[in-house]
Amino acid sequence: MPPRQLKEFTLKPSPDDPRLSVPVRGRDQEGVEIETSVVTERPLTLFLNSQEIVTMMTIGDHPDLLATGYLFNQNMLRADDVITSIDHDDDLDVVVVRTERETDYEEKLKKKVRTSGCAQGTIFGDLMEAFEDVKLNKKARVHTSWLYALQKKINTAPSLYLKAGAIHGCVLCKQDKPLLYVEDVGRHNAVDKIAGYMLLNDIGPEDKIFYTTGRLTSEMIIKTVKMGIPVLLSRSGFTAWGVDLARQAGLTLIGRMRGKRFVVLAGEERVVYDADPARVADEASKHARKAGLPEGAV
Repeated sequence: MPPRQLKEFTLKPSPDDPRLSVPVRGRDQEGVEIETSVVTERPLTLFLNSQEIVTMMTIGDHPDLLATGYLFNQNMLRADDVITSIDHDDDLDVVVVRTERETDYEEKLKKKVRTSGCAQGTIFGDLMEAFEDVKLNKKARVHTSWLYALQKKINTAPSLYLKAGAIHGCVLCKQDKPLLYVEDVGRHNAVDKIAGYMLLNDIGPEDKIFYTTGRLTSEMIIKTVKMGIPVLLSRSGFTAWGVDLARQAGLTLIGRMRGKRFVVLAGEERVVYDADPARVADEASKHARKAGLPEGAV
């Protein structure tokens, strides 16, 4: 069966979903009473077959994608595993992934390592072994014109970030088209939702671009490489270990991407400079004003 073809924003945020944010009353800097939206945060306990794996804090959408992507990125679920069911109990805040293969990760769970990701970001001690085996597509390219187009589309799409803030977004893209856009309180959760969708729908990573609102940390680089995606973008900055890992893996790493500006710290050979930044600046400012965003926000 050929891989599924995705359209622009096949998956996108649902800022009007009442489960994902709640109105809260307060006062502003002048003491005036206001009502504002804040994102929800709830526990989700993940089981793989009969074994409890982890409890994550999440906004609560797409539990099947989050569970599957988490297990895949932690090397607990293989690409060739047959998933027999994914069951979610909303009342108990539990999701169970069942596979044909018998699993036992008791020893693996003992090697859990805390990472710098917000909420409960973790990697496991032997994750680097899989990281080192991944070969990213050297022929993949990213045009700077695509970067500017993606910023406009992503930053002005309806989202929980624009409605309530305090949330991270991750987007799977192809050329200048955002395909899958998800959000969560932790960037690692948003990454895992993308990974879960790709695994469950047989989406190839070789020609994809990954965009995140969060920092380009070691965890972000490891997960992007594990997913096989050759290009990683962020409007935020880098960590030194993240840059080192990206260079080691041959990952194209582009950060501090705001308006006409960005910085490439790894994999520059994939970048095609086909846009004039001087022309983009005016377009970006105009787009920001139209969307009600601060200057330089796109």
